[in-house]
Amino acid sequence: MENSQFYLFIRGPLLWVAFVIFIGGIIFRTLQFFRLTQKKPPLTYSPIKNHEERYGKSSTLGRKMQLLVELKNSFFGQNPVVALVTLFFHILLFIIPIFLLAHNLLWYESWGIKLLSFSESTGNILTIIFLTLALFLLLRRLVVAEIRALTGKADYFVWVITVAPFLTGLICYQQWFNYQISLMIHILCGEFMLIAITFTKLGHMIFFFLARFFVSSEYTLGPGTRIWK
Repeated sequence: MENSQFYLFIRGPLLWVAFVIFIGGIIFRTLQFFRLTQKKPPLTYSPIKNHEERYGKSSTLGRKMQLLVELKNSFFGQNPVVALVTLFFHILLFIIPIFLLAHNLLWYESWGIKLLSFSESTGNILTIIFLTLALFLLLRRLVVAEIRALTGKADYFVWVITVAPFLTGLICYQQWFNYQISLMIHILCGEFMLIAITFTKLGHMIFFFLARFFVSSEYTLGPGTRIWK
């Protein structure tokens, strides 16, 4: 198969296959989440009062103490540097593919969808920052004994899947190698990442929102309406 034919194949049928698996995977994982959880039963005891209730909801001291306790017990309070790196890593993971100018041009040509986009130079800088943050997180897994002990081959595989589309995208932009071949590898990496979201730990990007807003725990962003079975 010639390069041009293969390029049309990965931009056409294979891309649709990746999207179908991705969307189907989201639906499946969402339904799975609700099968594995149940509605939270009513409390049969009085919960421990928090600082606001002890000092009064209108008390400035109560509000400040409650916020300080929550911050101290959070990931940001325990390890602020790693928390910030992780936060910006995930933000860039989403905004770069969505708002990259080259991607928006392809979406407009294919489906007539036009989004706001940043310049190619800005996308290049953000990609370099993303890859730097990814390298930091990888080195942390390799250097910190506690993290290394919990890291398996699957975790390194997920790291490669996540980084590959951005690294190949940077290679395409800089044109360090044959552009057409680099572009096809870049597209394949992006499609493989979409498919892998359903079957690997990348699925946490789906479960994160479900768990943080629905499951009642100390990390819930709200009251929480469900618990694990």
